[in-house]
Amino acid sequence: MGCCRRLFLAVGRGDPRRQLGDTRSQPQTSEMALWHKVQQLPEASLRKIYGEHFPIEVRHCLAPWIESKMCQFQEINPDDPTHEQYASQLVMALIAELENKATSLPSTDELFVVKLKLTDCANMFKARYPQNSLSLVRIIQHALNWELKLVTQHETGLQGMAPGGMALIPDTASEIIQQIQYLRQRVHDAGEDYEKMKQEQESFAIQYHECAKLNATLQHIQGQRGQNPLGVEQEKELKRKKELTESTLTQKVSGLLQMRLALADKHKETVSLLTQVQSRVLDEELIRWKREQQLAGNGAPFSNNLDQIQEWCEELSVIIWETRHQIKEVERLRQRVPIDPPGGVDILPQLNQDITQLLSSLVTSTFIIEKQPPQVMKTNTRFTATVRLLVGAKLSVHMSPPQVKVTIISEGQANLLLKNDKMNKGDASGEILNNTGTMEYHQATRQLAVNFRNMQLRKIKRAEKKGTESVMDEKFSLLFQSQFTVGGGELVFQVWTLSLPVVVIVHGNQEPHAWATVTWDNAFAEPGRIPFAIPERVSWAQVADALSTKFKSATGKPLSEDNLRFLAGKVFRSPHVQDFTNMMLTWQQFAKEPLTDRNFTFWEWFYGVMKLTREHLRGPWNDGLVMGFVGRRQAEEMLQQRPHGTFLLRYSDSELGGITIAWGAHENGEQQVYMLQPFTNKDFAIRSLADRLSDLKHLIYLYPDIIKDQAFSKYYTPINSSSNTSNNGYVRPLLVTHVPGWSGVGGMDSYPNTPQTFYSPTSPDNTNRDTPSVNSAISESVSTFATADGDASDIIPDIAILDDMPMDFNNINDFLQSVDTKPPIFGLNPPPPM
Repeated sequence: MGCCRRLFLAVGRGDPRRQLGDTRSQPQTSEMALWHKVQQLPEASLRKIYGEHFPIEVRHCLAPWIESKMCQFQEINPDDPTHEQYASQLVMALIAELENKATSLPSTDELFVVKLKLTDCANMFKARYPQNSLSLVRIIQHALNWELKLVTQHETGLQGMAPGGMALIPDTASEIIQQIQYLRQRVHDAGEDYEKMKQEQESFAIQYHECAKLNATLQHIQGQRGQNPLGVEQEKELKRKKELTESTLTQKVSGLLQMRLALADKHKETVSLLTQVQSRVLDEELIRWKREQQLAGNGAPFSNNLDQIQEWCEELSVIIWETRHQIKEVERLRQRVPIDPPGGVDILPQLNQDITQLLSSLVTSTFIIEKQPPQVMKTNTRFTATVRLLVGAKLSVHMSPPQVKVTIISEGQANLLLKNDKMNKGDASGEILNNTGTMEYHQATRQLAVNFRNMQLRKIKRAEKKGTESVMDEKFSLLFQSQFTVGGGELVFQVWTLSLPVVVIVHGNQEPHAWATVTWDNAFAEPGRIPFAIPERVSWAQVADALSTKFKSATGKPLSEDNLRFLAGKVFRSPHVQDFTNMMLTWQQFAKEPLTDRNFTFWEWFYGVMKLTREHLRGPWNDGLVMGFVGRRQAEEMLQQRPHGTFLLRYSDSELGGITIAWGAHENGEQQVYMLQPFTNKDFAIRSLADRLSDLKHLIYLYPDIIKDQAFSKYYTPINSSSNTSNNGYVRPLLVTHVPGWSGVGGMDSYPNTPQTFYSPTSPDNTNRDTPSVNSAISESVSTFATADGDASDIIPDIAILDDMPMDFNNINDFLQSVDTKPPIFGLNPPPPM
């Protein structure tokens, strides 16, 4: 157990791939003894570890298997979404083992219930954790951590136990569950105290009634004094019984008062502890979940432990409801026997008010948006959203399913809603179709939710713009509203929740700027802000983290320090600055002000690059083949000292969503660097980057010295000669990228199989040029390229159409004679007839 225990208590976690399926990790004797040691612990300790989320029957029946996988469970990081696959494998193995165990158990009277329990648990795990195995792994990790901690404390006699024997384990989720278990025990104990007090009050009522009868009899005898000779003796006996009964009643009154005060103090402490735990769940864990959900809108990893938060909220709702019921019952007892200590203050009304407020806060706070609507919302386009009530099952809200209505409101209306907690009828900023739904309860997952599948924003009302504001700067929010009752209509709750900020667009060309607004808001929104206030300036470190997260989400690989340094130089318009750590970036610099000598902003440039990489360069980018974020002059310096034919890929500075090929070539004893006209999404929709690189034979080495085919061959499109002929009988053409004047190692030549005299590369005047340039031509029947990086040093590629058929040169003389009457080809005079 020593090795695994150290792993369990370690802060870092490794890669689970080297553990999953490793049959060499057999359980040691000490590990196998863990469950045996756990069973020696006090019974109360076990109740604090296991429950509905991870039944003790599963732990008991699968003890050997679970302890053989202890290290594998701990190697998985529940907060890392990339570990979901390995968690899923382990959970599926657990379910299979559970089903096998249930099948192998004999159907005897003693084991019949256990067999059914194991089968139910297997089905519950399948239903609850099909897409979120990390949650179950987290629960099992917590349980095993508790076992190790409690066994260690039991064996070594360590101190540090909270009231009720609750171990102080430095783990947030473990602490919350332990605190909830402790509160549950307090409610149970308070219930027993209430029953004792109820019995004591009933006994008091009986004796009080007897005392009243004695008083009535005594008064009757005293009224007939002298008529009955035996009356004097009866009167003495009745007085004696009366004094004895009154003495007993006095003692019972004192005891009953003490019990009432003690129970009131216990309830007061329970309410105080409930307030603390609920605040931790709602104000920390649920708020953290919401913040992670917002950051996930920028592509950040999202652990999504909502199922676990629901379990905590459900437990709290049961404890609060039972405590509230106990307080109300104590009030009823008090009304039946209204005895109070002299000068005492009745705290029960205040406790009832406090506990009801706790319940109201819990219910209204757990009405949440599980799946957010799209934050960039296009009008007349279908979208979805899911709303969930975390405490719906335990409070039986699903018995009368509530309706949920959705409206869209402006930033100003959201502010008014938070101030007044209500909205007037008709207060909406648009019209949404299919905006009502009924919450449904799913028995398998125990979730009360409504999934809006076909909403559509038909109209939108915009506010007046000020200054440089645009419609893409304006933020809206979707308001989800509902009403339901609890306790048979005793309590009525009006609940609502707001979505993350939404930017409404009507055309696709508005999308980049809309995403700038959303990205800035998601990344830098502060807790408890006024909707939807954002800081005007933030540190470059924060921006760099947001950009890297966004880029990784889109492409699969984050930005390096060199990438971020390049981006900082671009956004601050200071490429020569080395340290941007303490610099502050404004929203204007980020998304409003054009870059130097450009007509687009930094965000528009970055968004174009990210979109291009996501859609066409994802594989090469993740393999490190695309350098991308490198300036023109830096690329020239890098290629100056490299062998002939060395190239690199860099994002264009002047073409939005463009990437260019920079390569070096020896000419006249000197190394020259050339830049190819940038390719964009439209170009790669015709022919991929890898195939274009394969076409350009003069490109030999990917910087610094990687053979081109070795780097890109797995991305080449295989040519299948059998597929040249289509179903309609035509021969399919093959598109090939060609730079006129360039071919293989030899440097320049003409188009394949074309007479050399057709074209001779010439160099224009190089005045004010960064790099030499070559005139080039393009067949307009195939594609047209616009000038991109702003000078003549870009070489424009030609795309030739080859039909894979032999070329016939028998009529070449007729062709050459015919061109004599046509405009010059490629800007040169035609050769004389042959």
